[in-house]
Amino acid sequence: MRSRRLDYSESTRSALVTSAVELFTTRGYAGTSLDEIARRARVTKGALYHHFSGKQALFEAAFDAVENEVIDRLRQIRSGPEPPWDRAIECLRTFLKCCLEPSYQRVVVHEAPVVMGWERWRQAEEHFSFGLLRDCIEELVAAGELEQVPVDTTSRLLFGALSSAATVIAGSADPAQVSAEVEAVVITLLSRIRVTPEHA
Repeated sequence: MRSRRLDYSESTRSALVTSAVELFTTRGYAGTSLDEIARRARVTKGALYHHFSGKQALFEAAFDAVENEVIDRLRQIRSGPEPPWDRAIECLRTFLKCCLEPSYQRVVVHEAPVVMGWERWRQAEEHFSFGLLRDCIEELVAAGELEQVPVDTTSRLLFGALSSAATVIAGSADPAQVSAEVEAVVITLLSRIRVTPEHA
């Protein structure tokens, strides 16, 4: 049996993270205070400090929450019944849709490299995204959908391209247009190493 205290503690932490995501998205890290986050979450500042050591720790929890939501969506597609190629393309499209969302743009792309430091941000991005991308490329090669390309190298190159794409999309005056262009280019590149029926 779970205790009420544990349930309350988890709900308090969840409320704080949700509040932080919303405020960091609309006001940015510098423009958001811990008082505002606690007030929006309807908890005391003491309760906030019970869960988080400070503003940066809360930001990192908000970053994790945004990233986890994206990864959960991609994993759901990855576990679907569709053929590997179709799932891979749907994952690409879903990721690019996420790149259009304000919370992803502001928290993950714009604020995180500054707040967390570039090196820590890259490590966090790799922790969340690279493994899933590598699994996807590995599955495509194993299924005979892609040529026998080196999985690690191919995954690294694609990971770098998609990371750069997220930054370009977030900084564009027309994010939807850039997202569509990125999708077209990445699909074209992958199609170049796709095994066609006559070569299978």
